[in-house]
Amino acid sequence: MHFRALCLTSVLALAASAATADMNFNRIASFGTYLNMADGEDLSRTSSAEIIAATADGMTLVYTDSPLGVIGRVDITDPANPAPLGNVALDGEPTAVGIVGSTAFVGVNTSASFTDPSGHLAIIDVISGDITATCDLGGQPDSVAVSKDGTRISIAIENERDEDLGDGRVGQLPAGFLVIGEIKGGALSCDDLVRVEMTGLADIAPEDPEPEFVDINDLGETIVTLQENNYLVIVGADGSIINHFSAGAVDLDRIDTLDERGSLDFDKSQKGRKREPDAVKWIDRDHFAIANEGDMDGGSRGWTIFSKTGDVVYESGVSFEHALIQIGHYPDKRSDAKGVEPESIETAVFDGTPMVFVGSERGSAVGVYDVTDLANPVLKQILPSGIGPEGYVAIPSRNLLISANEEDLIEDGGVRAHVMIFQYQDADAMYPTLTSEGAEQLIGWGAISGMVADADGIVWAVNDSFYGFQPSIFKIDTTQTPARIVDVIRVHRANGDAAQKLDLEGITLDGNGGFWVASEGRTERGIPHAIYHVTADGLIKTNSAEIMIPDALTAVEKRFGFEGITRVGDTLWMAVQREWKDDPKNHVKLVSYNIETQEWGAVLYPKADPAKGWVGLSEIVAHGDFMYVIERDNQIGANAVTKKIYRIPMADMQPATLGGELPVVTKEEVRDLIPDLASYGGYIVDKVEGLAIFPDGTVWVSTDNDGVDDSSGETFFWMFKL
Repeated sequence: MHFRALCLTSVLALAASAATADMNFNRIASFGTYLNMADGEDLSRTSSAEIIAATADGMTLVYTDSPLGVIGRVDITDPANPAPLGNVALDGEPTAVGIVGSTAFVGVNTSASFTDPSGHLAIIDVISGDITATCDLGGQPDSVAVSKDGTRISIAIENERDEDLGDGRVGQLPAGFLVIGEIKGGALSCDDLVRVEMTGLADIAPEDPEPEFVDINDLGETIVTLQENNYLVIVGADGSIINHFSAGAVDLDRIDTLDERGSLDFDKSQKGRKREPDAVKWIDRDHFAIANEGDMDGGSRGWTIFSKTGDVVYESGVSFEHALIQIGHYPDKRSDAKGVEPESIETAVFDGTPMVFVGSERGSAVGVYDVTDLANPVLKQILPSGIGPEGYVAIPSRNLLISANEEDLIEDGGVRAHVMIFQYQDADAMYPTLTSEGAEQLIGWGAISGMVADADGIVWAVNDSFYGFQPSIFKIDTTQTPARIVDVIRVHRANGDAAQKLDLEGITLDGNGGFWVASEGRTERGIPHAIYHVTADGLIKTNSAEIMIPDALTAVEKRFGFEGITRVGDTLWMAVQREWKDDPKNHVKLVSYNIETQEWGAVLYPKADPAKGWVGLSEIVAHGDFMYVIERDNQIGANAVTKKIYRIPMADMQPATLGGELPVVTKEEVRDLIPDLASYGGYIVDKVEGLAIFPDGTVWVSTDNDGVDDSSGETFFWMFKL
């Protein structure tokens, strides 16, 4: 049941030496799209940031916001402190934007139906927000590209299909096409736009090309992806077809193709998986990169470099996905549907190094590749990119990379859509903070919950019920940078099967090489509130190793149970997350269980009165003369108030008999964790759940990334000294 750590051949340069390289990208700021709404507007409306571009001076960003039907503008004169410039309302749905100087060219979809597509190009003064002109496009625009010299424009007219008809497949008419034009002095003549037909080229549905994404090289040539047709077309500046060819297919091994089990098992294969590329960008005048998102029959989970002659120069295969797996960004619920789903591509030259940025929509991250050798790109970093990154823009003149993240989870009480700003710095890489890179086996992980410190800098951590079919104990080496998961123990029963019906939220050492773990119960799902004794190899031996809560607790139990476990001599202490039926308002139990006498008891802990939502406990650790707990609210982003570590004098931990009056302990604040979380440049995550303290007072804290489900996938694992 162990996967021992040896050496994994990986393209991901995340070793300690890489983390201390001279130049690295680090996130320095985030901007919530709701901030661009005007005073008096309903801020609870869904907004988004999808495709993004920058003015020529690199001081202003423009992004498309489809839900609101606007473009949003952001002042990044000080990139660490982005400021709202407001929205510009459009007569339709914005789909893409390109900028020449300070003039934005925005594709706007005005289609009445799939069979009656329409749209126009809105030409907007970015500074004033004035719409200076519109050009009818004769169909539904999906992608806009302008050349680097600002003299040419290309627009993919997708005329997308109705996915509820014909099994959701191409072809469905009317056919899409390409529009190209010349920009003179920053102005575009609508009458001189050229329509380029693309029917009759692809093999799958030649009558329905559905152009998806476009980019222009310095020869004025346009590369076009026909995603559903798995096809690529190169169009000359005069509108002639220079070349066209299939995007081809990839054999995938060591992937997870099942999403219903709550388990990370990278032991499956897919042969001949069509690439079906979405985004495309030229690297130089002869080579371009595609993100193989997939749609109908494909999605190869990676990205590819082609020459314009149609030759594959580089294929990432599964290496990009594996790199995301290693940093905890694998979206298990997408295992049967294109995995990490690369969707975005950006290219630029930073400090003389040509780079390709590959965005994973479902993994919520972007890979930074050095493509000095086009046949052998090197993955230098993976950056946390917010939820559902859709578009990127690089601003090399200012050492900036920007991501636009489309997911707005306000209806579910989650984080808002964001624009995130990264700076190329002479500094260590801040992310990832935890990785399994370096292990012989490919160790997938996520939803880190309870933790405990051991000897020699080792921290043990458990995952929670998101991986209900694969409860695990991870061995983390904190002496490395970033910290490394070097082994994993699968918690199992005597027959070797994974121990199901567990929601592991706490772990402590048993003093004999094994562990005690706490499981948070949920009665309606058949998950008991319990503690378990686990051997060093992960075995829950017999029923005697399963300790259910006593009747006195069962009578008052509620869903939010044990969150953390620690051992003091023969006594185990468990923190209950929220009030149970008999608890006074804003008080929760710290429950004790004596291993030798089998006696239960408890004290009461006074938690904060929440300003919004709820506040509860998420960890408990004994250290010296104090008991330490994490107290947190369930708020995220700007709404976060309470993410703190408190300590309780051990002298207060005198349990009383359950069912009677319980003593109330005193507490002292040790550290406010919000500044720590803010230092990573993103929004404040809600689930601070892991705490481990070494004898010398070194403290490690971890966040739960919810298995990358409606989450950015970010795990922050950091330390400080008491």
